[in-house]
Amino acid sequence: MRAANDGSETSNRDLGNVSGTLVLVGAGKMGSALLEGWLRLGLAPEHVAVIEPSPSPDIAALAERGLSLNPDLRTLRDPAVVVLAVKPQIAAEAIAPLRAIAGAGTLVISIMAGRTLRFLESALERPGALVRAMPNTPAAIGRGITVAVPVRASGAQRQLAEDLLSATGAVEWVDDEALMDAVTAVSGSGPAYVFLLAEVLAQAGVAAGLPAALAQKLARDTVAGSGELLHRSPLDAATLRENVTSPGGTTAAALEVLMAPNGLKNLMEKAIAAATARSRQLAG
Repeated sequence: MRAANDGSETSNRDLGNVSGTLVLVGAGKMGSALLEGWLRLGLAPEHVAVIEPSPSPDIAALAERGLSLNPDLRTLRDPAVVVLAVKPQIAAEAIAPLRAIAGAGTLVISIMAGRTLRFLESALERPGALVRAMPNTPAAIGRGITVAVPVRASGAQRQLAEDLLSATGAVEWVDDEALMDAVTAVSGSGPAYVFLLAEVLAQAGVAAGLPAALAQKLARDTVAGSGELLHRSPLDAATLRENVTSPGGTTAAALEVLMAPNGLKNLMEKAIAAATARSRQLAG
């Protein structure tokens, strides 16, 4: 069995040798998670500039350690990396001031949902190295997964992007940007589906007669524990499911309902299709 990911999957990354300035635009939940991971992996605060109009106390405190918070952009000419972690609705507004500082050698990494490489090229008014990435919320505890697609990135820039993105979990690469809509539907939105499972499992427990507090505890710990088992085990999900299912037993009775033609598989396919279609619509 694989060891649990307590940060060990990213512990072999060392950002202490990163040279040049890294500019983080947006320090909300995802941006802050990335920043925390970078510092944990050795990136010196003095190499980081954060553009965030409403910084958290934790971000503000980092300024005392050398991090540059909301500096005059004229002091940030030709940074090594710019990471865009703002909401996609304000992307154009946030990117416009960066045109003056992003040089030909600057790597721009975007974790904005729905914003395409073509949009980034147009907004930045430059054809430099770009990486569009889609992380998910378990990044907050170092257990996220990010899918990234590069354009015009050198081998060194792609490796740098992977080192930075892997600070919050695993990283996978694709060459076809069209896949990012399905990625968003599966892993980007996926945590909500898992939380919904815990929610409705608890509700079903109450309907079966359990006290609400006990039902919630059972559902929460069962979903969390099963996820950890899936993470640690070398077996695939189908095999783990089969290992829990005794012929003619209680699990088999429940799975007959969940795996019926109109059951969970059918619903999930419809849900992923709907999310994929919506992602395409938002991308324009």
